[in-house]
Amino acid sequence: MTPALRVLGIDPGLTRCGVGVVDVRADRSATLVHVSVVRSGADLPISERLALIAAGLREVIAAHRPHVVAVERVFAQQNRSTVMGTAQASGIALLLAAENGLPAATHTPSEVKAAITGYGSADKRQVQTMVARVLRLDALPQPADAADALAIALCHGWRRDAPTAGGTGALTPAQRAWADAERAARR
Repeated sequence: MTPALRVLGIDPGLTRCGVGVVDVRADRSATLVHVSVVRSGADLPISERLALIAAGLREVIAAHRPHVVAVERVFAQQNRSTVMGTAQASGIALLLAAENGLPAATHTPSEVKAAITGYGSADKRQVQTMVARVLRLDALPQPADAADALAIALCHGWRRDAPTAGGTGALTPAQRAWADAERAARR
């Protein structure tokens, strides 16, 4: 039997950084290992906020020993300060992955939604509902940041080309379409 891939999913944010760890098996079934939110006060200096996020992520990595880290990719928004904070938290997550020798990947929000619900424009409630179903949870994961982190972890774990304890394979159709679109945009 192939061991499960343990994925740490991170929904980066300065005030609330969602963290979810799941074990994903080759048959795409998954088990919840850990879910939490790392918080930092908006009144703190940015350096302290980033240090709090780093400390929280270090604790999760040490306690749950993931095989891979998946982070939501920063996307353009109207609010520049929100984008900057998200990018800074994302950078902390990717740095910690590298420091721990863990492969890391980023996934766009629409890629995650498509992988989890089959629809790239799904709303938060639809994502939470599907995450709860996949992980066989009695209630919807709360807050939304935590549910998003679990969705990111599941999305990554379902990529059959993701680093695994047992091998490689192909992308899901939604992930393949997204990868094709990104390649075309770079040309």
